[in-house]
Order: sequence, then structure tokens, then C-alpha cells
Amino acid sequence: MVGADALVIGGGLHGLSSALHLARRGLRVHLLERDYCGRHASGVNAGGVRTLGRALAEIPLALASRDEIWRVAEDYLGSDCGFVPSGQLQVLETADDVAAARVRVDRLRRLGYAHEVLIGPEEVRERVPRIAEHVQGGIWVAGDGYAWPYGAVMAFHAAALRAGVGIREGAEVSRVWRQGGQWHVRAGDRVFSAPVLVNAAGAWAHRIAGQVGDPAPVQVDGLMLMVTQRTAHFLDPVLGGSSRPLSLKQFANGTVVIGGGLRCGLDAARRAAEVDLMTLWPSARTVVGLFPHLAAVPIARAWGGVEAFTPDGIPVIGRGREEGVVHAFGFSAHGFELGPIVGRIVSELLCDGASRLPIEAFSVDRFR
Repeated sequence: MVGADALVIGGGLHGLSSALHLARRGLRVHLLERDYCGRHASGVNAGGVRTLGRALAEIPLALASRDEIWRVAEDYLGSDCGFVPSGQLQVLETADDVAAARVRVDRLRRLGYAHEVLIGPEEVRERVPRIAEHVQGGIWVAGDGYAWPYGAVMAFHAAALRAGVGIREGAEVSRVWRQGGQWHVRAGDRVFSAPVLVNAAGAWAHRIAGQVGDPAPVQVDGLMLMVTQRTAHFLDPVLGGSSRPLSLKQFANGTVVIGGGLRCGLDAARRAAEVDLMTLWPSARTVVGLFPHLAAVPIARAWGGVEAFTPDGIPVIGRGREEGVVHAFGFSAHGFELGPIVGRIVSELLCDGASRLPIEAFSVDRFR
């Protein structure tokens, strides 16, 4: 039996961040990952570092993650994670889009949030000169941007190793149980034990939650992205849609990544997304509608990751029913940006007894 002060299940960004923060608080931590770190959602997503358009409960976490960790990642991790503070723009294509955006921004102002700014069509074209003429405005967030997903995972991986975390890949968890005041986890032919258990197992975390008495309803789906061949520079900020699903960014090498929460099927046996080109087509059509010149730019490849979606679209973050359990899962296709701060929250819950940020809305008890 391998003993520790804390066990973390899951080697995605949330699990690695949790392990790193706990180790930096002086705990002996073992992290168990079924495949390899970053294999699923954390390493293959669009990389958005986004506070724009967040659910109200997520805004304090998103702002803290961006400003306190992402923007100082070089000092925090020894790597900038490829973070580019490009700004993010939500495109408003119709009068109804503009009206809904005005209501949202006004509501945020009343709640004390000033990061989202409503701008008109002229200001949109100053930032994105080649955007289509029908666009009627946008919501602009200057401090947002994007990062390199797998590079960020590897930066947290390296920092966790330096902090003394024992990272075990290829360690499939088959059973979790509590005995004698300790949590025991069987992974392969070994048993690990600790008084503290962190469930950050991504799309499979609900299975762990069920074993520790915290059943949670989630839907597991594939999530797709595509990237074009290189084209001349035309876009600096990350673009998102308002009434149509869209996530669009252009990298320095000229390639354009297109997403927008596009779901697809799942091969459960291989634990892999099944890319559906016909489902990708509407997103490509949206992009060409905004940037007609992209119609002549070929798609180079498409890929997918595996993600867990909760019924209300916000994650589970917080203590379980049993002593010593903390959950962090169900990020519903928008957890990458939150990963760094979630790890800090986990460490605060286990080391200080409470989080400095409000997390009541994310309790697993809301599903009971």
C-alpha cells in the first residue's frame, strides 16, 4: 500500500492544479491518471482564457484565474503556457443580439462587474477590419485571450513534479472506499491511501462521485474542433458568437481554429470522440458568413475531446458528503480557463477549511 497525505484522481488541468497547490501547502500528494496527463478535454480544447459570457456564479472564479494565475503564469509555473492576452469579442449579428447584450452588461454593472463592455459596429471593425458588414456590435473584454492547452497541462505537470507530487500515469482506478479514517484507491495492482481524496477525473468523475456517496447526473459527449491551413493575418482577438455557436481565433502561424461547443458522439470503449464532419459544417458556414474570404481556405484537420456536461451547465466544485472528499468536475466545455484557480480552491478547502471565493452554487448537493 502506498500512503500519502492526499490522493488526486485525474491528470487533466484541474487535477494537476489541485495536486500542485496541495503540494505547495506541504502535503505529500499522489496523482493517478488512467491514460496520460492531458489526454482528454484539458489537452485538446480551444484554449480560451475567457471571462466573457460566463455564468454569474463563475465570474469571480474566472476573473481570479485570469488575473492571479494566467497573466502571471511565467512566475507562477516557470512557463507562460502560451498565454496571449489578445482580448475576446462576442459578435452581435442582429438587433435582438444587441438588446440581449445590453441587458446582460447592465446587469453585470449593477452586480459590480465592469469587465464586459458593449461596443458598436464601428469599434468592432476597428478591432476586426475584415468582419462582415452585417455585424451590429459586440461585447468586448480586453484582458481575455487564449493559451496552448497541452502546453499548459505540461507546465502544471512539470511544476507539480518539482513540488514533489508523485504522478502515476496508466493507473486506472477500479475501486474507491473508506476504511479506518483513510480513503483507499485501487489503481491497477496497487492500493493507495490518504485521508484526503480529490475527484478531478473529468468525463469519468461521476463514477468516482457515485462510489463516495455523491451521485451526480452528467452527460458525457465528444466535443469537436477544426483548424484551417495557413492564411494571411486578419484576426487578433478571439471571437465568440451570441445567437450562433462560435469560437474563432487565428494563431501567429496563420492557422485558424474553429469551435463553438460542437458536440459529437463518443466511442466509450476507446474513450474517444467520434468526429462528425456534417455537424462541423454549420460552424464553418457561420465563420464564412462573418469572413467571406475564408471560403477559399481549406480545413487541415478536425479532432475531438471527451467532456462531461452537467444539467445546469456549471461545474461541481466543493466538498462531498463524506469527510475528506473534494470534487472538481463537470465543467461542461468551459473549464480550461478555470483550471488554475480550481486547484487553489481545492487546496483552500482541504488546508484552510473554506475557499476565499464563493463556490456555494457549485455544490454537488444541488443534484440531490
